[in-house]
Amino acid sequence: MGHWLQRNIIEPGKLPLLLALTAFVLTFLITRVVTRLIRAGKGPFGNVKAGGLHIHHVVPGIVLTIVGGFGAVASSRHGFGSALCAVLFGMGAGLVLDEFALILHLDDVYWTEEGRKSVEVVVLTAALVGLVLSGFSPFGVNDMSQEELHDRGSVISTVVINFLFSLAVLSKGKARMAIFSVIVPFIGLIGLVRLARPGSPWARRFYRRRPRARAKSTLRAYRHDRRWAGPRRKLQDLLGGKPDPVPDRSLGR
Repeated sequence: MGHWLQRNIIEPGKLPLLLALTAFVLTFLITRVVTRLIRAGKGPFGNVKAGGLHIHHVVPGIVLTIVGGFGAVASSRHGFGSALCAVLFGMGAGLVLDEFALILHLDDVYWTEEGRKSVEVVVLTAALVGLVLSGFSPFGVNDMSQEELHDRGSVISTVVINFLFSLAVLSKGKARMAIFSVIVPFIGLIGLVRLARPGSPWARRFYRRRPRARAKSTLRAYRHDRRWAGPRRKLQDLLGGKPDPVPDRSLGR
């Protein structure tokens, strides 16, 4: 494990990326735990206010992201400075993306159905950064043997091919499947052979004169969403907390 870490993370200069990803995930998880405790009225935590103004944690997140980002640009990929800036950047990004839905809607939708977008963006971001981190880098590694070069070249070629497959899957309107197919080719093959989702670029291009394919695509998407809506909602509730119930406006009439 130590040799793998040295050859594939430290020597290519990926240690800051690993630290940033770790700080990003931990900050998001800790933030969600704290906000759920505040929402439940438990623990010593409370909302931060200044002069009656509620300070959302996206504000310190932006500050940390700016400090960490500019610090990372000014430093090298090695040393304590780069590691510290990576941690600050990861923490800031975690705080900012945890309130991504608020920025998108310009409204406090943290505990609403729209607020689930923040959790989805965080998960997708962590997955993408993990893909970059897990990729083998043939550059920046000292004294590599021909066998190591060949192995790394094969890995990079495989990732590139998988990425092209993932683009095709993405054009079919299957974003999550496209992301994970970069490292798990079998997922990409499944996405390629299955029908595209209605309204996707693939469906608009290839199903335009195929009404049966359009109808079958719509029916399959409906069945898929109905089947997986429950488990997906439970997972989102586990990660981000249950949204507030939507008030029935008809009762006030």
